[in-house]
Parts: sequence; structure tokens; C-alpha cells
Amino acid sequence: MVFSNNDEGLINKKLPKELLLRTFAQNCRNIEHLNLNGCTKITDSTCYSLSRFCSKLKHLDLTSCVSITNSSLKGISEGCRNLEYLNLSWCDQITKDGVEALVRGCRGLKALLLRGCTQLEDEALKHIQNYCHELVSLNLQSCSRVTDEGVVQICRGCPRLQALCLSGCSNLTDASLTALALNCPRLQILEAARCSHLTDAGFTLLARNCHDLEKMDLEECILITDGTLIQLSIHCPKLQALSLSHCELITDDGILHLSNSTCGHERLRVLELDNCLLITDVALEHLENCRGLERLELYDCQQVTRAGIKRMRAQLPHVKVHAYFAPVTPPTAVGGSGHRLCRCCVIL
Repeated sequence: MVFSNNDEGLINKKLPKELLLRTFAQNCRNIEHLNLNGCTKITDSTCYSLSRFCSKLKHLDLTSCVSITNSSLKGISEGCRNLEYLNLSWCDQITKDGVEALVRGCRGLKALLLRGCTQLEDEALKHIQNYCHELVSLNLQSCSRVTDEGVVQICRGCPRLQALCLSGCSNLTDASLTALALNCPRLQILEAARCSHLTDAGFTLLARNCHDLEKMDLEECILITDGTLIQLSIHCPKLQALSLSHCELITDDGILHLSNSTCGHERLRVLELDNCLLITDVALEHLENCRGLERLELYDCQQVTRAGIKRMRAQLPHVKVHAYFAPVTPPTAVGGSGHRLCRCCVIL
């Protein structure tokens, strides 16, 4: 069931949404999936109603329900103990105390999304470690107070982890990658964009231990070099999507290793190289070996040319290439002062 602020037909605006949802909870006691994404007027009383009447609830999305507090999580933990999926993204009043209350009661959680819960610190992750041993997916995007200590605790307590988002957790170092490598061999998805302290050493250990990796977002991991690509090429044959945008130390040689690997030949579908300033047309020649490539991002790759892209697309006609070419001179408006079309962004 999905509720939205825009549901004109579903919700009578003359009645408070809280009352409607309480009535809904009382009369739909067998509901297992409920999506309240974007219902910004939802408060703790809604979660109390769900806790009281919807004990079979397994999947609950409270994204951007910004008025809910730790009290909601306490109620959910007491009445919705079968919960497996909970999305609390951008519920920025949640703190470690709410997380502790939640996980004490909902020990079967498999997916917990905490994007933008900016008050959370390492102690919240310690509570998850202690109680959520079945956890498969965890999203901590923009939880900027989290440090290596918290990630290490998660890795030790949640060995079944398959998907982890740490993007925007800017305090992290290779210690977090080491913990993942040593404790989470089933990892398939790692998003670590803007984690600018991570290096080749950490990703080398990760690649050598996590052979099931399928998707990696390493945007703005500015310290990594071709060494990381070499290790991924050797040890991660299932890699399908890789973002290296703003990784300015990556060169054509790293792309060569990636293109000649098992994942390059058989699996790679998406490669993002925006602002990789050392990449040239030579890299595009290497990528001709990636027969399954579907999308290639090349914005601000200043040494890549239109001719190089054209040659690659002759070999890979199905691939979508997004590139940026600044005009040599500003385009002249026809008829003096009419609107002009920007010809800088090109999908080739």
C-alpha cells in the first residue's frame, strides 16, 4: 500500500491524514508492505497506530517523514517485530537512542536505510552490530559523523552484508575497507563516493577478499590510481557498474586492465569517467573489448575527442556516450536576441 501527499482520490483533505492512517491501520491488520515516502505531515502517532494494529508489517518506507522521532522507532520495535525492511532516509530527528530501541525489537531486519540521518554516530552502529545479524543491506549516505570505528563494528556484527552505502561519510579511511574485506565476503554493492581518504591499499584488500562485487561507486575517491583497477580486474569478475568520476589519477593503462579482464569482456555495463583528466582516446580503444558496455560517462575528459568516440561507437553501436565539448567560440544567435540552444552537452 502506498500513501502520498499527492493522493487526491485516496485521501479526503477534510480529514487529518493521521486519522485516516489510524483508521487504515485498524482495518488493515494483515498488511505487510506500506510506503509512506514523502508524507511529511506524518508524526509519531501514525507509528504508534502501526505498532498497535499492524504486527505483520514486513516492509515500511518512511522516507522524508521528517516529523517522526525516536518515539516512533520505539513503537515500531514493540509492535512490528516481523519487520525486515525499514527506510528512514532523511528522518533527521532520529538519534542513536531511536536506533537502539528499534533494533532491540526488530532483530530480523535485513535492510535498513538511514540516508541523511545526520545525527547518527558510531554508537548507533554499535547497536546495529549487537542485534541485526541478518542485515543484508545498509545505507549510511551522508551520515557524516560516522567514522571507521562504527563501520568496523557493523562489519563484525553483520557478516551477511551484501550492499553498503557509505557515500558522503568523509571521515572514513582504509580501516573501513579492511574491515569489509575481512568480515563481509558476500559484499556485492559498495558506494563510497566522496570518501576521499580511501586509497589503493584498502581497495586492494577489498578486491582480494570480496569476489562477488557487482557495483562500485568510487566517485571522488581522489587518491586511487590504476592500481585499484588492476586489482578489481583480477579479482572481481562479476563487476557490472563502476563509477570513477573525479578520480583524476586514473589513466588509460587502468582502463586497459579493466577492458581485458573477465568482467570487462563479459559483465561491465556502466562505466563513469567524468573529470578523469588523464583519460584519452586510447582508453576508448581499449573499451572496444567491453562488448556488453551500455553507458559511458565522459564529461570533462578533456583529452577525449569526438573522433575517438566515433571510432569506439563504430565497434559498439549500442553504447550511449555522454560527453561534454566546449564550443570553440560562443554560438551566434539567429535573428539577434532569440533563445540559443546549448550545444555543449552531447549524447553521442
